[in-house]
Amino acid sequence: MKTLLNELKPTLQSIFNYLHQHPEVSWREFETTAYIKDLLQGYGFQVQTFDDCTGLVVEFGEGPLSIGLRTDIDALWQEVDSTFQANHSCGHDAHMTMIIGVLLLFKKLNYQPNGRLTFLFQPAEEKGTGALKMIEKGLVDDLDFLYGVHLRPIQEIGHGEAAPAIYHGSAKFISGEIMGEDAHGARPHLGKNAIEIGATLINEMSKIHIDPLIPYSVKMTKFHAGGESSNLIPGHAAFHLDLRAQTNEAMELLTAKVEKIAKAIADLYDVEIPLETKAEVAAAVVDKEAQTYMEKAIIDTLGKEKLVAPYPTSGGEDFHFYTLKRPHLKATMLGLGCDLQPGLHHPKMTFNPEALFLGIEILAKTIMSTFLEKEAAVHEQPIRSSADCNH
Repeated sequence: MKTLLNELKPTLQSIFNYLHQHPEVSWREFETTAYIKDLLQGYGFQVQTFDDCTGLVVEFGEGPLSIGLRTDIDALWQEVDSTFQANHSCGHDAHMTMIIGVLLLFKKLNYQPNGRLTFLFQPAEEKGTGALKMIEKGLVDDLDFLYGVHLRPIQEIGHGEAAPAIYHGSAKFISGEIMGEDAHGARPHLGKNAIEIGATLINEMSKIHIDPLIPYSVKMTKFHAGGESSNLIPGHAAFHLDLRAQTNEAMELLTAKVEKIAKAIADLYDVEIPLETKAEVAAAVVDKEAQTYMEKAIIDTLGKEKLVAPYPTSGGEDFHFYTLKRPHLKATMLGLGCDLQPGLHHPKMTFNPEALFLGIEILAKTIMSTFLEKEAAVHEQPIRSSADCNH
């Protein structure tokens, strides 16, 4: 396998360079979708695209077991060298390259799985809505296993190391308004000061307590009220809230407490404080069987000493909507060490591209071992006699 990967290196390096140099933001990955479609069709793969959104799917193989491999394809919109632009600072260009690499490796191996393989190129992960669109299309309904990958920063995993799961937390982004009344600075009793109400909201949210064994946080990340006139007390304000929790259950509780506080403060000040969830991502629900197959592939590729135990991370990933919305799915995500620094989402993020080929090998072996292990388990099942059935 390593020899074939070495043969593929120039091709995959060229693919990565193109994807890195042509980033596109969520739901606008038009060139990315077209590039991957043309590339894979050129290798003889059947590609499915969609009329109503970006992204694509490649499927091949037949059989009762169905395994999926997913990558995100969008980039962030951020300021780089004083210019706002699309930028692959979260590693999605690397993720795409690895999934394409698995496809090309299987092509070289002439690999014929004893089942069906689905390669899912998903848009809009950064918006937290891409996975939900793929679920809506029924693309994972028939899958038994689903695997993914994400580059990890040096603060978590070193180059040449890997984890068989990533325990992302849940995140929710809420926008709100305070709808009070303006007043003259000399007559505050005639208005409803949105700044004071906002301060009360922040103060009360700081008193939220849930299980201390579960990491969580809620904070205000934007607040805008008032204008040029310093003698005018603003009655209207707009704000954003960022909620984080390590489990989906904790997020539900956290959200309920925030909503209850907003309602109580609205009643106290006799104003309206409407809230709207703008985006959210689910916390990881990792399947132990899928994790075991990934773990074996890491050991086989890197050695046991390079296997890193799964750990909680404060980041979010919409990959976990797949298991939240389709609980039958057995899923896990490879955490790949790659000397990534200074950190994810940093505009000048860099990583060691040699890690891509380790990731391709791990993912390919994970898929192949899953098919082999499940097939062996079926053959090992004892045949029940008619006498057994009568009892």
